[in-house]
Amino acid sequence: MDLEERLKLIAGVGEEIVTMEELRLLLEEKKNPIAYDGFEPSGIAHLPFGVFRPLLLKDLIKAGIRFKIWLADWFAWINNKMGGDLDKIRTTGEYFIEVWKAAGVPADKVEFLFASDAMDSIDYWERVVRIAKVTTVARATRALTIMGRKEGEMSEVAQYFYPVMQTADIFHLEADITQLGMDQRRANILAREVGPKLGLWKPVVISHHMLVNLEGAKELEGLEDEMARDWHMIDTKMSKSKPSSSIFVHDSEEEIRSKIGSAYCPPKEVAGNPILDYAKHMVFRTFPSMKVERKPKFGGEVEFTSYEELEKSYVSGDLHPLDLKNAMVIYIDKMVDPVRNHFEKKGSARRLYEEIKSYQVSR
Repeated sequence: MDLEERLKLIAGVGEEIVTMEELRLLLEEKKNPIAYDGFEPSGIAHLPFGVFRPLLLKDLIKAGIRFKIWLADWFAWINNKMGGDLDKIRTTGEYFIEVWKAAGVPADKVEFLFASDAMDSIDYWERVVRIAKVTTVARATRALTIMGRKEGEMSEVAQYFYPVMQTADIFHLEADITQLGMDQRRANILAREVGPKLGLWKPVVISHHMLVNLEGAKELEGLEDEMARDWHMIDTKMSKSKPSSSIFVHDSEEEIRSKIGSAYCPPKEVAGNPILDYAKHMVFRTFPSMKVERKPKFGGEVEFTSYEELEKSYVSGDLHPLDLKNAMVIYIDKMVDPVRNHFEKKGSARRLYEEIKSYQVSR
């Protein structure tokens, strides 16, 4: 694969890339640069984690990226996930790995690492302190949005460690690229700011899209304000901590149909429409086309070979929301089926899932 093809694949993953020029130089210099993503092990896997993220990862692997997956158990502990129980968090991390393998992520091309395994390293903590020394309190406070918590929800000093530790992770993992969601952008940009101050590098930041939750993304006044934009994105993304507005990889076809049926999907509207969002970012990334079955009196079956075709038909009113929803049920069910089936058929995976379900999940 030549350089331009690699760039095109990677650009298809990033909703924002900082910067394309640096990415090009990196690919010219390194055949297999290192990228990382990090996850707090918490809760049951949903579409963003169990379907969307593996799709992006596969494209990055095709582009020659070596990937490190950081199972951020200490971060989940700091963020009071799973009741702050580290053993439960670690078990959830093992479940996460099983989900990704079931989703077809090639285990031989991805390195899974637990953050806690680095916590006895003096070098790691020295770097954390060095980063903290060149980071102002105001800058760290602005970066706290990466935890998904507002300032009024913060009650522990440990929570201020979070953005500094996440920044240290990038250098600890020797990551040339940070490939996380748009909601993690602030920590990644902080790494670019502090890297040169500490004689380190500026990682390329490739931030991927955040899938909209089933309730949709309503317009918000004041989006010219950076913090308002951050919170709008965090509040409207599909989150495991909001089960009623999420689809999980273990949901049955009936559950998926019920959730999609009640999802926000106004006629002719694209902005904030979760059903169109899933079509654009998952269906057309997975399938060459999307068929919508309709009765002859409503126009009969129609097949779209690109998202742009689908959107044009929807905006014009030719495609009804109910028909779009019915089609989306079929495609989402197809996408979650390999993972759902893996946990239903494989005994060890099933037991792991049942254990995670028994935990009281905390936001």
